[in-house]
Amino acid sequence: MIRMRGFLQRWAVFIIAIVVWELLTRVAQSAFFPPPTQIVGTAVEKWFSGPASSLFLTDEAFSDMLASLGRIAVGWLIAVVLGVALGTLLGRSRTALDYFGPLMAFMRAIPPPVLVPVFLVLLGIGAQMQITVIVFGVMWPILLNTVDGVRSVDQVKVDTVRSFRIPRSHWVFGVVLPAATPKIFAGLRVSLSLALVLMVVSELVGSTNGIGYRLVFDQRQFDFPAMWAGIVLLGILGYVLNTLLLVVERRALSWQPSQAHQVVGG
Repeated sequence: MIRMRGFLQRWAVFIIAIVVWELLTRVAQSAFFPPPTQIVGTAVEKWFSGPASSLFLTDEAFSDMLASLGRIAVGWLIAVVLGVALGTLLGRSRTALDYFGPLMAFMRAIPPPVLVPVFLVLLGIGAQMQITVIVFGVMWPILLNTVDGVRSVDQVKVDTVRSFRIPRSHWVFGVVLPAATPKIFAGLRVSLSLALVLMVVSELVGSTNGIGYRLVFDQRQFDFPAMWAGIVLLGILGYVLNTLLLVVERRALSWQPSQAHQVVGG
């Protein structure tokens, strides 16, 4: 009973919004705004009406959904590695940060979508261009939060490490990165949402598959239920990815009571 009450409290507004959406679209009878029940039916037919041997996924699901998931996964993971590595180096060196700070400020001020034509010329049509767009756009929140986290390491710990002459690798992986983890995860959450946006943007042009490509294709074919099904799918995908990252964050910060409490509450 308590769990059911908590579920209703969390999802009451969402359920009411869906019901209102259904009623309004039924009354309006607009071809541009189909009701949610029609959108769900279209989504099932497009992506989940395949044979049981393929987990009920259709050919379109494999060609579009899996392609998009692969791009966002590869692009985001590359950005995580680059952002954390470069952020750690810059965070530990004030001189390097002074030299590269202006360049970083300029680069991160460039909206990633405007570079899509540039990357198209340099890399051509394909996954390489799309992954590059994602990496360029999502690396900055991770890098900047890592720099901030590394620079905020307790000075007492720094002095202790110097006194005992602990090897640099042990110092970085045993002290610096664990202390910077909360701020790194803050950057990861921002970057994951941005990665989803850039995945769609990169697929709107110069692509032959993917959720973004399918959105434009359905819109040009005036198949608005299918277009809205893609939009809803992106919302669900963003929610699921954020939830998975929160689970990882809770586990990673479980050794920090105050931080773990903030993650659960936030």
